[in-house]
Amino acid sequence: MKLYHLNKFILTYAVVCVTLFRVDAQQSKESAEPIDSVTIAQWSAPYRGWSYYPEAVIPADYKIPGAEDFHSYDVPCVYQLPDKPDIWYMSFIGFNGKGYNSFVAESDDLIHWKNPKVAMGFGTEGTFDYGGCVVGAFLYDSWDIKAPRTICKKDDKYWTLYGAYPRQGGYELRPGYEGVATSSDGLQWTKASEEPILSVYQKDCKEWEKDCIYQPWLVEHDGIYYNFYNAANGGIEQMGLTLSNDLIHWVRYPFNPVVKNGINPGGWDASFASDAKVFKDDDHWVMFYFGVGRGGASILIAFSRDLIHWTIDPEPLYKFGGHPSGLDKQYAHKISLVFNPKNNTYYMFYCATGTKGRTIGLLTSQKVSLPASKGGTDGR
Repeated sequence: MKLYHLNKFILTYAVVCVTLFRVDAQQSKESAEPIDSVTIAQWSAPYRGWSYYPEAVIPADYKIPGAEDFHSYDVPCVYQLPDKPDIWYMSFIGFNGKGYNSFVAESDDLIHWKNPKVAMGFGTEGTFDYGGCVVGAFLYDSWDIKAPRTICKKDDKYWTLYGAYPRQGGYELRPGYEGVATSSDGLQWTKASEEPILSVYQKDCKEWEKDCIYQPWLVEHDGIYYNFYNAANGGIEQMGLTLSNDLIHWVRYPFNPVVKNGINPGGWDASFASDAKVFKDDDHWVMFYFGVGRGGASILIAFSRDLIHWTIDPEPLYKFGGHPSGLDKQYAHKISLVFNPKNNTYYMFYCATGTKGRTIGLLTSQKVSLPASKGGTDGR
């Protein structure tokens, strides 16, 4: 068995090396160099000018049947199932003082979320995810920015990467790990490997990520899987990249981090450049992420032509403290973006921390009518 895993690692490493060689060979000088400021402004423009939903869509005291001790919700990620195109699902995490569980709720209007349930709970004692699992890096059918967020099957299973913590008893207890999980129904998830796919103890772990590994984001392009992840050295977080050909065995990109913090001294990402969400937008890639700087966390954007070289727009898409209710007075971060073709509107869910605790808020690219509550078990 050990020889099998070694051979799989060697194969993954070889495939990744060929992929990187291909990227380097095919990319023009233009794709490797920073993108000019005029182009950055043009590409950023469609993602500015957000409207506020007046309250949290998942409040801090959202009550989940059977998990009433959880609160302080975080890390939203919206997706759809292939056989239910009119329903959206949102994975998110809650904290109960010991650690994290991942939950899932459903909606038919992207506003009211009902039927919450556990999606993935604590791992067994002694495992890398004993402190909890943070689901939300799904294998989508498409990463086009306006495509439905439909997850797809590989080997007759749905797949997600997830963040994890080995200890219980606090908030984000270091060191973090990443794992891979599968599901038969897209709602409840179980780990696909007893070993983490990313950890600070692996031989290719570098100084910039030596203290903690955080949340993944999965992209598939030309048969290769890309995992964008944030990691910490002390109080500094940056983003790296790992690659795979099977979702189980991963090799770090040798020139990590691919998005560094503090490119603009005193800027909005002076301390953190974290939690990438990457999509294809016409002929380029767009990365939504959060930065910590100037006293809080704000939502930023970066662009790439090849998924490797990224240019940051120094002006946030959305600054913390913007919500008139004080919902995001401290932090506006960890977004999930979905396009609703029914009203030609982007919905950006985000973790909003402020006067109402740690909640999941909503920004929309244009004002949407406020639907009446539809009743049912919505957890409120």
